[in-house]
Amino acid sequence: MSFAAVALGGGHGLHATLTALRRVTDDVTAVVTVADDGGSSGRLRRELGLLPPGDLRKAMVALAGADASSALWATLFQHRFGGTGALAGHAVGNLVLAGLLEQLGDPVAVLEEAGRLLGVRGRVLPMCTEPLSIEADVTGLDDDDDVVRRIRGQVAIATTPGRVQRIRLNGPGGPGEAPRGCPQAVEAVLAADVVLLGPGSWFTSVLPHLLVPELHDALVRTSARKVVVLNLVPQPGETDGFSPELHLDVLCAHAPALRVDAVIADVDAVPVPDRLRRAAAALGAAAHLAPIAVAGAPDRHDPTALASSITRALAGPGDETGGASSTTLQEDRTSRGGEAPWR
Repeated sequence: MSFAAVALGGGHGLHATLTALRRVTDDVTAVVTVADDGGSSGRLRRELGLLPPGDLRKAMVALAGADASSALWATLFQHRFGGTGALAGHAVGNLVLAGLLEQLGDPVAVLEEAGRLLGVRGRVLPMCTEPLSIEADVTGLDDDDDVVRRIRGQVAIATTPGRVQRIRLNGPGGPGEAPRGCPQAVEAVLAADVVLLGPGSWFTSVLPHLLVPELHDALVRTSARKVVVLNLVPQPGETDGFSPELHLDVLCAHAPALRVDAVIADVDAVPVPDRLRRAAAALGAAAHLAPIAVAGAPDRHDPTALASSITRALAGPGDETGGASSTTLQEDRTSRGGEAPWR
């Protein structure tokens, strides 16, 4: 099978999708979030004013070649300095990308150049060519659960003890400035045969793509089959207490015009499959439930199993676990907001 695939996300979730995709096609483009403000990426962003390189680095390593030279560079890119000095905690790849950004200026050219070092099969692109910031409306931080607080920054949102209700994405000029999509990323989405969204940190890695106007429009307009891959477990801070179907409800709330063809989830992570099928149907999608977690590690996707599920999802309506067809079910999603956690 050969098809053009675009995967949108960031961090470990995008790495999982890319690792699975490269098992079924060589034509893979990663479109990566650029709002990270923590760790090595956050330090480089604050000190140099550059795109945060961490998620871009992880995507490049996921698509690195298998030959000895590429494997060496991939290992080097992931290496972090120890100790307590100025370099402590920095990944080598982050520093290489930061240096190239200062030399070349164009993030797309930087990623192409670095991709040659790693023998990248496919392409890695930023969703925007300038660093962005995220802010969220959060409840549950006060005695009155209805009080809404505004939390700013990727790390603060990802670790909030409250319940995230909605996020916004700001351009480099701050609140009120709309982010501008990377033109090459927009073109990739429009030209793709399949576009995958998720898994990953739902509010800070997955949903931000839908808040970039040019990317949102491309996702709505593209003729590609659109597949959502759900997380295996809720993420502390961002999605504590979220059922699988609530993830889809939140996605729909942030991008009401988006229609989806398939939703992939781990069968053991879905306590009430019919509810997920109905939530998928509300987006126009069929639900595909299968064992896609690593045996003994329920929080990690198995690349081979995920690749098989993606292949089946592209073949048409599936629902591997049987039961009522998700394309015939309808339900009011607003009744599910207070469900218990997945596990």
